[in-house]
Amino acid sequence: MTDGLGTIETVGCRHLLTVSVAEQMGVLTARQRARQLAHLLGFDHQDQIRIATATSEIARNAVEYGRNGRVQFLIDLTADPPLFVVRVTDEGPGIVEGEAILQGRYRSQTGLGLSGTRRLMDRFSLESTPGKGSTVTFAKILPADAAGLDMQHIGRLSEQLAREQSQDANEEMRRQSHELLVALDLVRRLESEAEKRRADMARLNQELQETNRGVVALYAELDERASELRRADDVKTRFLSYMSHEFRTPLNSILALSDLLLRRVDGDLTAEQEKQIGFVRAASHELFEMVNDLLDITKVEAGKVDLRIGTIEVAKLFGGLRGMMRPLAHSEKVSLVFEEPPDDLLIVSDEGKINQILRNLISNALKFTEYGEVRIRVSCENGQVVFSVSDTGIGIAPDDQERIFREFAQIENPVQRKVRGTGLGLPLSRKLAELIGGTLTVTSDVGAGSTFRLAMPFAVGDSVLPAGRSQSIEGHFAGLAPHAAEQGSPGSILIIDDEEVARYLTRQLFRGTRYLMTEAAGGIEGLERARFDRPSLILLDINMHDRNGFEVLEDLKSDSATKDIPVVLHTSYTLTQDDILRLNGLHAAMLPKQAGDHDEAKAVIRELLGEPHLFSKQ
Repeated sequence: MTDGLGTIETVGCRHLLTVSVAEQMGVLTARQRARQLAHLLGFDHQDQIRIATATSEIARNAVEYGRNGRVQFLIDLTADPPLFVVRVTDEGPGIVEGEAILQGRYRSQTGLGLSGTRRLMDRFSLESTPGKGSTVTFAKILPADAAGLDMQHIGRLSEQLAREQSQDANEEMRRQSHELLVALDLVRRLESEAEKRRADMARLNQELQETNRGVVALYAELDERASELRRADDVKTRFLSYMSHEFRTPLNSILALSDLLLRRVDGDLTAEQEKQIGFVRAASHELFEMVNDLLDITKVEAGKVDLRIGTIEVAKLFGGLRGMMRPLAHSEKVSLVFEEPPDDLLIVSDEGKINQILRNLISNALKFTEYGEVRIRVSCENGQVVFSVSDTGIGIAPDDQERIFREFAQIENPVQRKVRGTGLGLPLSRKLAELIGGTLTVTSDVGAGSTFRLAMPFAVGDSVLPAGRSQSIEGHFAGLAPHAAEQGSPGSILIIDDEEVARYLTRQLFRGTRYLMTEAAGGIEGLERARFDRPSLILLDINMHDRNGFEVLEDLKSDSATKDIPVVLHTSYTLTQDDILRLNGLHAAMLPKQAGDHDEAKAVIRELLGEPHLFSKQ
């Protein structure tokens, strides 16, 4: 039987020494000779002890369990690597548990035993026949400096060993006892170190448990803070959305009233009055733009912005922008240059959102460019369409190139002090760019100008729309039929709105027409007037104090007396996708209550009333 480390062959081994172990003194002699040989062969102190201990253990077994024991010391230079071999034989009854010993299932009750020896040595084998004795062979790989031994060296080694006399048995016992004490001291130190490590591990485990409890508590606190932040963000969004809607109504009124005055509807103005009203209108328009930007930002953050996806001819898009932005290039020192795009360049996206982004970029470029040009171009790069707006203006420092995309951020610069801005245009533009699946970036050098790049896919479809977005329903008043007044009747138009200024401005729109204007200051009153007057048209606000416009509209369309009267939702309220779905089947036109939209309003009303020449005398 052999162990898993390989068979030990003794055929080619060179004999060094043989020791008889018929009694305990022979065991001490074998141990002593094993130590001497190990020393002469260059083994280190620890290996000398291992070889001596293994030899004495197996020799003791031969004395206690067998008879006529013998220990042979051999060296095998033909093995790879070369080995120092110890072979112990006896003529005893044999070893019954040999297989269990080699498999590690047997443990000696009296000492190190065979299994312990097997662990100390590099090679180990056991041959045993019941009634005929046993042979235990074990070996240690020679040190590197002894691997070059030849037969001549081995001969001299044997002669030297023969000349050396055995030490006194008591001396060997003292040496063995000393080694045992050293081993016991090492064991005690190891046990002390192990105990210290166990204490350290216990302390570390305690610290880890406390840390884990702290981490759990921290996560709970972070979750709570995150929930608070989400609630605060929701409150902020609702507040900004509500306030934006509330601001839009009086601002619309101011703009509309100033427009009436500037058009001299009720008489002429002095030059100073016109100048003052112009200041009022300009300030109101600036505030109105800020409110619109705030509202757009809150809608984007809340995921309530609808996309109107359609095919866009880039050449026509540039044509519209050129006409719209040219009046802003008021300085002859700055040129506004649109590079002509290819006539066949088409993209599928939301034209209104792209228009809004480019308008913001061009407007900013014109504001901050005192000399040179603002150039707008489009190119195709890496499967994307890229709109770029370049200027030769003041430029943006590297540290500020991300800050400008934060809400209300302003850069300190002498030119900045001359122009006014809200700090909302660029943040809104980046959010809108992300909404249509694109990116908005900037490259700039201070004093040398800036280039803003809007990169986006050629087609924005359902597969690339951000989560939570939806396409809006097209058409303002599809399905509505003209509803003319009865022959010979002047006809009437009912205004249902709880804002007195809004009712006044709507009356002014119909000034000089043949229609009789009636008013209701709330939804409940409006329903009664509609049933009694049977008007030719109803202009209905949505946000009212008693009943909202949706409820009034549903009641109007469910009543046989009023269901055929055309209804125009005339409001500053921005419809959500849910609102649009709610209006499906109710046959109502949508007309924004915004200053400057008179032509659009008149066109809608002409079609609803079936009077193509209405307002022609105004």
